[in-house]
Amino acid sequence: MCYVLYIASPLTLSEVRSMLPAGFTADGLAPDDERRFRGHFHPARTAARLLIGPCTCDLLLERDPDTHREESVLRARYGELRMSREAVIRALDGHRGHTPPERPEPPAHWQHALAGFVGEHARNAGPTVYWLHFAKGGPRAAPPEPPPAETITVADVRAAPATWLAEDKPVRVVR
Repeated sequence: MCYVLYIASPLTLSEVRSMLPAGFTADGLAPDDERRFRGHFHPARTAARLLIGPCTCDLLLERDPDTHREESVLRARYGELRMSREAVIRALDGHRGHTPPERPEPPAHWQHALAGFVGEHARNAGPTVYWLHFAKGGPRAAPPEPPPAETITVADVRAAPATWLAEDKPVRVVR
């Protein structure tokens, strides 16, 4: 139960992975989920999760290794979902699934790195869809049916690396 960023790209998963900035990984979806997801965003060839560790929370929430302040944001989301105490504990354990460095990078670092990737990807591959979603079943859960994507340009992404990607609003980025 964390944030996850999906990508629907005309490139192969290997090609997407080769372009990712340091610290990001691309995790392919299960074949049925990928087919369904790609069907919404034609002509995507690959659908995957872009992750920073076990989820994509670091793109939005600053990890504090001492106070774990970011977990209060997640706890509030879990409260909105009326999750049981046991489910909250499991979800937070999943979020903590990797040990960040002693001084984790702030969200602005990841946002700028992602904006650079998005620009380079659009230049090399063409239009690509990005969808930031709060995955209620966890980052590895099957994605729900996505809403339609709005189209924005690489210039929009570069001008606002912290705000171009809104939760549950897929965007198709074009040159």
